[in-house]
Amino acid sequence: MKHKIRLTVNGELNELLVDPWQTLVDIIRNEMGLTGTKKGCGSGDCGACTIIFNGKPVCSCLILSIEADGSEIITIEGLGSGEELHPIQKAFIQLGAIQCGFCTPGMIISAKALLDKFPNPTEEQVKIAISGNLCRCSGYKKIIEAILHVRDLFQQMHKH
Repeated sequence: MKHKIRLTVNGELNELLVDPWQTLVDIIRNEMGLTGTKKGCGSGDCGACTIIFNGKPVCSCLILSIEADGSEIITIEGLGSGEELHPIQKAFIQLGAIQCGFCTPGMIISAKALLDKFPNPTEEQVKIAISGNLCRCSGYKKIIEAILHVRDLFQQMHKH
């Protein structure tokens, strides 16, 4: 039996009919068509499905859709505005932090959640924030550099 849920995703209210066993990553990808959120391991180990869920980064494969009723969600598609990329997305591109791209949406969402909570994180805080996101390609060096670059940009903007 399907259940009606309401989710605010990327600022838009959505009403959906979901099966109780469907995970949030499946709803986001298959019902809403937001395929930037990747489905990797299905067990919360890889971070490819990371979204901001009620202000916190979480693996959407671990949340049943019916548990998300009334929640606010931000996916990779919710960053930036229109055709303008978010500064974190720009930094990942400019600094070569993207390899195959599979982990990138989850990494960027984790970085956004960190910078929203701690606008001036240390390198160690960055490493901890992305520790739940696995990348098989990069070695993480350029990813960390991109996040620190955005931190520095935000700090410069706040000084002026």
